[in-house]
Amino acid sequence: MVQQIRHNEPQYICIIPVERITANQDEEIMTFGASADEAKKHGEELLASTYGCNQSQVLELIQQARIEAIAQWCAPQERRAI
Repeated sequence: MVQQIRHNEPQYICIIPVERITANQDEEIMTFGASADEAKKHGEELLASTYGCNQSQVLELIQQARIEAIAQWCAPQERRAI
């Protein structure tokens, strides 16, 4: 699943460590949303659909997740003709 940053909208990122299901210590997944809840929901959906996690695994991994606001400077800017 590919997500794009939306122009002039608040953005949140949900970073979920998936070491327990991939055995790769450095692996994590990131999802985005216009709210912290939306970013978290996208993370839950990704864990279930892509990684095949059941509800208890999803809840456990989401408890370990970090949800942060993305700085405005990360948002794409419109190009203007000079």
